[in-house]
Amino acid sequence: MKLGAFSVSLSVKDLQVSKAFYEKLGFVVFAGNMESHYLIMKNETTLIGLFQGMFDNNILTFNPGWNEEAHELEEYDDVRWIQKQLKKEGLEILNEADENSTGPASFVVVDPDGNAILIDQHV
Repeated sequence: MKLGAFSVSLSVKDLQVSKAFYEKLGFVVFAGNMESHYLIMKNETTLIGLFQGMFDNNILTFNPGWNEEAHELEEYDDVRWIQKQLKKEGLEILNEADENSTGPASFVVVDPDGNAILIDQHV
C-alpha cells in the first residue's frame, strides 16, 4: 500500500511562536499562510503542518499521489482503494471518502492508542 507523502499535523496554540520555534530547527515555510491559520514547514524531506484553531489533537497525515515536494506521482494508490483495503482488514473508517467519486478525497482511521491518521488525497 502506497500512502504518499507523510507529515505530522500539529495543533498549535500560537502559530507565530511555533513558526519561530521550528525555524530555529531549520524548517522553512513550504505552504500555507498566517492569514489562513496554518503553515506547512519543511526541513529536507521532513514535513510538519502547524494548525492554529483547526483541530484539537495532533494528526499523522499521508497524501496519496504526492511526494514530499507536493508534486503529483505518476503511480499511486488512490485514497478510495486504500480505504477499501483497510475496511477489508477490519479497520473502522471515520469520515469515509465517497467510493464512487474520483479526484481529491480523504478519510480518517484511529490507531489503538487514539492517534488520528488522515489519508488526504489532493489529486
